[in-house]
Amino acid sequence: MRQLLTQATWQKALADEWSKPYMQELEAFLEQEEKEGKALLPPKKLWFESLNVTPLDEVKVLILGQDPYPTVGHAHGVCFSVLDAVKPLPKSLQNIYKELQADCGVDNAHTGNLLPWAKQGVLLLNAVLTVEAGKANAHKDKGWEKFTDRVIKLVSVECEHVVFVLWGAYAQKKAVLIDTSKHLVIKDPHPSPLSAYRGFWGSKPFSKINAYIEEKGKEPIVWKIEDNQSLF
Repeated sequence: MRQLLTQATWQKALADEWSKPYMQELEAFLEQEEKEGKALLPPKKLWFESLNVTPLDEVKVLILGQDPYPTVGHAHGVCFSVLDAVKPLPKSLQNIYKELQADCGVDNAHTGNLLPWAKQGVLLLNAVLTVEAGKANAHKDKGWEKFTDRVIKLVSVECEHVVFVLWGAYAQKKAVLIDTSKHLVIKDPHPSPLSAYRGFWGSKPFSKINAYIEEKGKEPIVWKIEDNQSLF
């Protein structure tokens, strides 16, 4: 798997992970899944897409998801994001967009591809980077969480003044990995239809993110995604 991570800052920062027992066990598990002919999502070349698109030294925001969409043709290695052709958008993403529009007046309903955010320093990280098609959480507790915990810790240690967005109880457990003395942590209910009504609506995460990073002297995130912008 190591060769799938191509971004130089992450290659260097995570160099010690590949020889650890948990990673060797994870690789063996994934190889066995492939041998058994199971369809793994996203496509293998995109397993580390979130890291390959957003270098460690450029992270301004980290939004944490749980695991990839289990529907074939949806997941592409970036949490909450789907490929351009996917319609209708997943319900959690629809709710994220509804809150974005209420918060900032931005309408992105034409695309679910969030790569333009990732390219501005928004690390869209799932805690688990693979899933079996049609089986949500199929790769839970196989080792990915240890890897992505390391990613979260690296961002906390190596970066300054990052906004960590932890939606829902699962993500909020990761707050212990974050140095809150130098970062902002946003904790709100998950945008899922099952929980958005508990306080996700009206939480205004997008304006809070930009207010914080601008205060720290960083360029704000342009949340508006233009037509076909994700293709470039």
